[in-house]
Amino acid sequence: MKNLMKMNPRDTVAVALRPIAAGEELTIDGLTVQAAQDIPQGHKIALTDFSSEDIITKYGSPIGHATAPIAAGDWIHTHNIKTNLSGEEEYEYVPDVHPVIYPRRDLTFQGYRRSNGKVGIRNDLFIIPTVGCVNGVAEQMLKEFKAEHPDLGGFDNLTVLKHPYGCSQLGDDHRMTRSILLDAVNHPNAGGVLVFGLGCENNIVSEFRSMLGDHDESRVKFLVAQEVGNEVEAGLVLLEELYEAAANDVREPVPLSELNIGLKCGGSDGFSGITANPLLGAFSDFIISQGGTSVLTEVPEMFGAEKVLMARAESKEVYEDIVSLINNFKQYFLSYGEPVYENPSPGNKAGGISTLEDKSLGCTQKAGSSPVVDVLQYGVKLRKKGLSLLQAPGNDLVAASALAASDCQLVLFTTGRGTPFGSFVPTVKVATNNDLFAKKGHWMDFNAGPLLETPMADVLEEFITYIIDVASGQKTRNEQNEVRELAIFKTGVTL
Repeated sequence: MKNLMKMNPRDTVAVALRPIAAGEELTIDGLTVQAAQDIPQGHKIALTDFSSEDIITKYGSPIGHATAPIAAGDWIHTHNIKTNLSGEEEYEYVPDVHPVIYPRRDLTFQGYRRSNGKVGIRNDLFIIPTVGCVNGVAEQMLKEFKAEHPDLGGFDNLTVLKHPYGCSQLGDDHRMTRSILLDAVNHPNAGGVLVFGLGCENNIVSEFRSMLGDHDESRVKFLVAQEVGNEVEAGLVLLEELYEAAANDVREPVPLSELNIGLKCGGSDGFSGITANPLLGAFSDFIISQGGTSVLTEVPEMFGAEKVLMARAESKEVYEDIVSLINNFKQYFLSYGEPVYENPSPGNKAGGISTLEDKSLGCTQKAGSSPVVDVLQYGVKLRKKGLSLLQAPGNDLVAASALAASDCQLVLFTTGRGTPFGSFVPTVKVATNNDLFAKKGHWMDFNAGPLLETPMADVLEEFITYIIDVASGQKTRNEQNEVRELAIFKTGVTL
């Protein structure tokens, strides 16, 4: 196994692939340096001398500047590097797109074709509360329904999409809650939906139903607790109708062009930008080459790498949308008096990430090399094949829910620290390193750690096979563990 890795020939640092002891002599690209301190796995070592204020480069781009003199062989981390970022920036459209295009292959997965033309990879039953007041009753209802139907019938999963909102909200918060819940009702993985309201909330069922538009009445039912006697009994009747409607649903071969893949990372470490995120980038390029779709979100984690994405805009219009996406999110931070670049997190730092540029350039590896074809506002459904950017924060639960709501049938979630989380669609947790996969096998779905020694082409082929299996019904860890969550973005006041 190699000791160090450079991400780009222009880099002035390398990443330690194992713990390095002080005094060790290390060679990379014909250059030999001696470690001046103990350097943890995933952290950076200087390959040259730096004066204070000198730019430090990783991924072929600046990740910050030295805050003190640094000698070749020194450990580079938060004690001697600082971000170059501050406030808003001026941008210029300079296209620079070099997509990796994979040959088209006659590959299919086993999916569910819906009456509206969409394709699901699950036949899930959702109870969707319009307001958090009925979460507990919805859980009671689902518990009794499961007791009557332990085999689930034609359904793959039964889930209450619990959330604390739907009332005492104004303006954008009210609209965002309603949009995400409408998106969930219309999700291609939904084989049956019970929309369940209290009766006096802002997000009242009658208005919600009118905004839903055309829908299959055999697959979407509505219940208002205050309008019936025993709401659990009334709900069980409607769930039984959904159960019967889905009884004969079957999977059928579907081309990979129908897959919509969400790209997400959380609990990143120094290996995220080396193994798991590049694997997702390669898969994103592959699925787009097959006519499919991928979606990148976590706007604050684009800060510092946004120019790379802007250069990949397929048109001036898309470029301008990316600029607005970035600047509007910066203004969101500033409007609350918060620093734009208060990142990375403590867990990221422990894993070897030192600045936001360091994190962002690693995070955007998930987007591969394909051109950006669209920019979506929060709560908006996918409109184009190819790579889209989606407005959402970096928070794992909120961002993964936003990807699901946009019609991604599954979310690919890379992590170097580990998380048990799963969204309300299958959430594939990809480990960045072998140790995490071995330790948290009950959380993790796929190990990208072998990329330190195995060619990308080999690991990618294994990953393609795995994703096809998941799309065809193989349950992810979050599904096996019954962890399926919904989290909605909130920005304003609560009444």
